Amino acid sequence: MKSKRLVKTVVVFLSLAIALPVVTLVGLAVGGEFVNPFSALSSSEKIPKVLLELRFLRLATAFAVGGALSVSGVAYQAVLRNPLAEPFILGISGGASLGAAFAIGLNIAALGSLTVPAFSFIGAALVLGVVLALSKGAGVEYATRVMLSGVIAGSLCSSALMFLISVMDLKTLHSVTWWMLGGLTPSGCGQLTAVLIAGVVGSVTLFAFGRDADALSMGSETAFYLGVSPRTSGMVILGTASFLTATSVSLAGIIGFVGLIVPHILRHIVGATHRRLFPAAYLAGGIFLMACDTLARTALYPREIPVGVVTAMLGGPFFIWLMNRNEEGK
Repeated sequence: MKSKRLVKTVVVFLSLAIALPVVTLVGLAVGGEFVNPFSALSSSEKIPKVLLELRFLRLATAFAVGGALSVSGVAYQAVLRNPLAEPFILGISGGASLGAAFAIGLNIAALGSLTVPAFSFIGAALVLGVVLALSKGAGVEYATRVMLSGVIAGSLCSSALMFLISVMDLKTLHSVTWWMLGGLTPSGCGQLTAVLIAGVVGSVTLFAFGRDADALSMGSETAFYLGVSPRTSGMVILGTASFLTATSVSLAGIIGFVGLIVPHILRHIVGATHRRLFPAAYLAGGIFLMACDTLARTALYPREIPVGVVTAMLGGPFFIWLMNRNEEGK
């Protein structure tokens, strides 16, 4: 049984290693104008090279954001012991977006490139604290309270965000609205590099706590008897997941359901061992969002679909199917 699972894991990682350059090449080639990546690099013409550079930056942003959101979903599902837990559904993304909008609206973002991510993290951490404080109980009751608390917290954040928008001047309103629409075109390489580094460091941290996540997914009492501190390990894992969510939201706005779809598909393939699941989720989440963004850019050209719409169209039905599946399994 273990050998079969090991073979499946090796096949998955090899498949992801092959899929990454394939999806990247497709994303570089297609768009408003077809560009052959290989001939464009050797060409003396400037326009194809500029298109390649812009598309590559966008694909890199999609990979960074998708990987971070996917890994965050794995972490939330493990610690909260809820298969439906995901940054968007739990309201964590809403809290991060409120923090980022607050920084942009008060022009605090001008203080430095890390100001918006910092305020996003504060917002995400506050919402996570509220969700955990409201979620009391055990078993099914606990899982239900987590979901309801997340929905309420997300709704409150949306209301607060609408209030901020209503009192902003036109210039600030334009900046916040453009950011809220979500987009994978970075304003500069600095923030993209910071999010990539944060994603790698966060994923490595979660990988190091992989065995703790395995124990916590079986319940706090079981984790305690296995020598794991539920409070310490849980806060480290949740804090890291919230940090990854905040950096992603600060860069690309709210993009939902990536942390729900990818982890559940992978869990059926590589199993529930988090030391395999975390790195696989980072790679697969990045590839998934790259593919979604390529579809968003080309499906209705010359118009562009926000990538969050594409993930929602895929994630909404998946969420309903998963919820019904869990109900039938009770």
